[in-house]
Amino acid sequence: MPSVAVKLYSVFFKFLLKHRLQNRIQTPLDESSKSFGVTTRSEESVSAPNPSFADGVATKDIHIDPFTSLSIRIFLPEAALSPPEPDSKPNSKPKRPIPRNSDPQPRSDTSISRRNSYGTIANYGTTREDSRRNSYGGSTDILIDGVGGGGYRGYSPLIENNRKLPVIVQFHGGGWVSGSKDSVANDFFCRRIAKLLDVIVLAVGYRLAPENKYPAAFDDGLKVLNWLGKQANLAECSKSMWRGGGGGGGGMEFKKGDANRHIVDAFGASMVEPWLAAHGDPSRCILLGVSCGANIADYVARKAVEAGRLLDPVKVVAQVLMYPFFIGSVPTHSEIRLANSYFYDKAMCMLAWKLFLPEGELSLDHPAANPLVPGRGPPLKLMPPTLTVVAEHDWMRDRAIAYSEELRKVNVDAPVLEYKDAVHEFATLDMLLKTPQAQACAEDIAIWVKKYISLRGHEFSY
Repeated sequence: MPSVAVKLYSVFFKFLLKHRLQNRIQTPLDESSKSFGVTTRSEESVSAPNPSFADGVATKDIHIDPFTSLSIRIFLPEAALSPPEPDSKPNSKPKRPIPRNSDPQPRSDTSISRRNSYGTIANYGTTREDSRRNSYGGSTDILIDGVGGGGYRGYSPLIENNRKLPVIVQFHGGGWVSGSKDSVANDFFCRRIAKLLDVIVLAVGYRLAPENKYPAAFDDGLKVLNWLGKQANLAECSKSMWRGGGGGGGGMEFKKGDANRHIVDAFGASMVEPWLAAHGDPSRCILLGVSCGANIADYVARKAVEAGRLLDPVKVVAQVLMYPFFIGSVPTHSEIRLANSYFYDKAMCMLAWKLFLPEGELSLDHPAANPLVPGRGPPLKLMPPTLTVVAEHDWMRDRAIAYSEELRKVNVDAPVLEYKDAVHEFATLDMLLKTPQAQACAEDIAIWVKKYISLRGHEFSY
């Protein structure tokens, strides 16, 4: 059974959430919030971005849609600062070796050990900011929203010595009406994933209900995937127009004078996100959804299958659905037996769906709610490999398992990881719950995901 602390926190969580949901049903919506959207609540505890690799991961926030509040938080692990593995890409040019600390006996608190994607321990020098900046990139002052202009000393990559990392697009939970990309719990979880998998994590701040009902959150998820593709194309355009400046100082200059500046700006090169341009590999893209975020991830995966090569160079190679927020009109065994389960019980979920679905469309078999209704998208056999995480004491577990079984029937790699004595959101609320299953879950996800993102030459390796 869950611990006493988990049970007490669940009671407190359900009491507050029910009160907030009922208030949102009764409170008239502000017109500005309905048009622009809300991505976080005033009562949400958030973590400020930190672009300096202080704890092994640098973060910054970017507003990516001028018409809505859609934004992302980028989690860049320190593994991006190591050189690429010599056989990770055929015919790749040799890179400069990593400079070592010149001190004869470096202190233990300044040395870094990192476990790479294949399990090998490698020493990457010291954590002193001067060494890192001289070796891997210049330093720049950037705002906490990532736009630039002053305020924080952060990491700015050079063109050379860049290691390309896979990209995980992560959608937080919160029952459509709460949670955020930068909440304390979600920030902690994304940092853990970024470090365990050596990946760049893009945590999506999608618009919340009831200000923006279905399909706003789903559309936001697809916008982020399209934005990622545009970033990759803009980076290639920028690379062809620019060349590195001399002296190793990170400066840039044009090949043919200022005439090309207008061409570059016309293509939007000034909008290129430098961390993604230097380190992101969108051809190895994973979707990871938590609770209702898993519903978004599954929708985005289906749209990616339908788009095919139109999304190039973005390729969704797999998805991870963590205790998805699925429901249906015909109740499963767990929906009956665990209707009053921890954190999100059935009554709470019905309130959330009422706030999320448009007026007149409240149906437990809505395509956003029930993954087993016909006509949701492409044939299941075209779906990417799908890992499903479920908790023993989560009333939504059986429908998630049933969806995974349907995928396996058409030969999709779709395993299920079930964790005993665990509750809904056990792995993503670990900063609050401190459950032993959370770290194990993250490590299990890493083992499975690396089958699809760890490349040596042209072959998968893990």
